[in-house]
Amino acid sequence: MRYEALSDLYYLPNFITENEENFIFDKVNSAPKPKWVQLLNRRLQNWGGNPTKNGMILEPIPTWLQIFMDRIDQLDAFNDGQIKTNHVLVNEYLPGQGIMPHEDGPMFYPTIATISCGSGTVLKFERKPIQDCDTEDANDLPQNVSLYLERRSLVLVKGHLYRNYLHSIEELKSDRISTEICNLSSLDYQDGDRIDRDTRLSLTIRHALKVCKLKLRLGR
Repeated sequence: MRYEALSDLYYLPNFITENEENFIFDKVNSAPKPKWVQLLNRRLQNWGGNPTKNGMILEPIPTWLQIFMDRIDQLDAFNDGQIKTNHVLVNEYLPGQGIMPHEDGPMFYPTIATISCGSGTVLKFERKPIQDCDTEDANDLPQNVSLYLERRSLVLVKGHLYRNYLHSIEELKSDRISTEICNLSSLDYQDGDRIDRDTRLSLTIRHALKVCKLKLRLGR
């Protein structure tokens, strides 16, 4: 589903099955402990490499994760299929955890695909200051937009929405459904409902632009 208010926002409910959701939880939770990076408000795993401003050294993607990357690639969401995904950021959010307003930035092709597992949450978009937007029509863009991400759903953020908005998740243990949520009409909830959060895994699938393959040089 594409939204008129934000033409570069696409939302697909039930993108994965319940069995696939359980499969993802099993695989993520069985990853080696060193794979986890603990932050103040969540923990995460990087797959495909660790992106930096100097580039990303490509690392092998496990087969179980490549399955979902291939499914994203089949949507031709990245430059009409000319670009293939090469990086996945796995975030784990416990109830009450979130992430401050941020952007993924110029290290990545301006499209991100996020699969939600285990719990729903409200994703908020906040337009950057007019002077920081890259379009002359910035005044015509809505200042704030919210989307409710159901478990097992996929959201695609592209183009001007990627470049001109920050996105965030509030640190709450439950989400209040309101008319500010742009996909309210397609949900099984009503204005005023409060939805408790559970542990949520998000798989954010992207294409890092500057990459290199590590070449080992052996001494004689």
